[in-house]
Amino acid sequence: MSTSTVVIGAGAAGLWCALHAVDRGAVTVVAPGAAELSATAWAQGGVAAVSGADDSPERHAADTIAAGAGLCDPRAVDVLVRDAPEAVAELVSMGMRFDEGDGSALEGGHSARRVHHAGGDRSGRALHRFLEEVVERHGGIVRVDARAVAIELRGALASGVRIEGGAVIAADRVVLATGGACGIYGRRTGPDTSVGEGFALAWHAGAALADLEFVQFHPTALDVPGHPARLLTEALRGEGAVLRDASGERFMDRFHPLGDLAPRDIVARAVLQVREETGQPVVLDATTVANVATRFPTAEEQCREVGLDIATTPVPVAPAAHYCMGGVLTDLWGRTTVPGLFAAGEVASTGVHGANRLASNSLAEALVFGRRSAIADVEDAPAATPIEDLAPEPIGAMGLVRIRDRADRFLGVRRDGLELHALLAELAAATDPGGGLAATLVAWLMAGAADRRRESRGGHYRVDFPAQDPDWRVRQAVDRRGWWRLASPEAV
Repeated sequence: MSTSTVVIGAGAAGLWCALHAVDRGAVTVVAPGAAELSATAWAQGGVAAVSGADDSPERHAADTIAAGAGLCDPRAVDVLVRDAPEAVAELVSMGMRFDEGDGSALEGGHSARRVHHAGGDRSGRALHRFLEEVVERHGGIVRVDARAVAIELRGALASGVRIEGGAVIAADRVVLATGGACGIYGRRTGPDTSVGEGFALAWHAGAALADLEFVQFHPTALDVPGHPARLLTEALRGEGAVLRDASGERFMDRFHPLGDLAPRDIVARAVLQVREETGQPVVLDATTVANVATRFPTAEEQCREVGLDIATTPVPVAPAAHYCMGGVLTDLWGRTTVPGLFAAGEVASTGVHGANRLASNSLAEALVFGRRSAIADVEDAPAATPIEDLAPEPIGAMGLVRIRDRADRFLGVRRDGLELHALLAELAAATDPGGGLAATLVAWLMAGAADRRRESRGGHYRVDFPAQDPDWRVRQAVDRRGWWRLASPEAV
């Protein structure tokens, strides 16, 4: 097969990219077909985009940068906050319906109500279903139900995708939109299949990755023994739900001026600390949220499945791996360091999120940079030169169950240098033929990035280096040649 653009992944970033790439020619979307394999369909928050007269792109940018703990690229943030309202307006013009009857929602870290929901806390599902229906009706987009196994190169240029079974789809451009890598954790809020396959595809093609140490742990995932973690959306706290300790006391006010609406990294660490101080679970109390069961049907359903009634009973919660701020390094148009290879959505590291993502900026980023990846010219992104040698690439693989255990223990909300060293050695020596090559590689790269960053910032917290270090106000990147530091973000 040959096509103008091949998109790997069928979440919001991939489908939105495909819809905008058809103006350049035929588009092929490569992805396993089940909707639940896309993290978009799991998203409960909406699309963060300025709409009210009391809000502004500058205010949205300030909130994003504050959450990002000094590492946001202000140029990327400016693109996001100015293009996101246009993306929402375009969706509405195409027939997408948002819950604007109650106004935009407020979520943690936002200073204004600017999060557009659809179907309450089923926003991701509603957006994904809408985009799939539009793509299905479009005659210029072909869907291939398969996994991509390699990026084809012609010299240094990405020239297509090899899929399961060995077939190759030739293309003028390849767009990675495969989602993140939180599936390498045991306690996670997203799909089991999100184990960083896009990271691995880019790595083996020679592309650089960045910010891999920064993983966001959502502070309010259900914590019921014998049941998987299930996300309870940030919007619950935006509408008045609060965190309480075992004695029923609110505690977030002693950790941050924004209290229960503090940035996620702060709330996640606070929840862990209070659990350890009391030896008891922390609960999310949504009993005062009006019509909580009908306004938040996903939360109500998930609680009911484990025998809890969110409308009448505070429910136990604990942090769970939720989102990767890092990924394949791109410029402002989705271009990676391999000509012809683009990335958008959670698989990409655009610089928007810095060290900690602001709530509901993820779907906005997927739409904004999905479109930009579709319309950008194919040309080299700025090259970077590694300055340090990299350890040998792992020659084997570790079983996924074992990786998830190690990620929960050593790459979680809090990290420690000695444990990171031990994990790196174990991953480098992994030789389990039944394991996952992508998951092993991603865990190894994450651990390496976490080990190198000897400070605490945003989603990366080191118990042996608990403070921020001004010398580490830089992003770090890596490809198969080595590690290097990216330029420090400009002051805003």
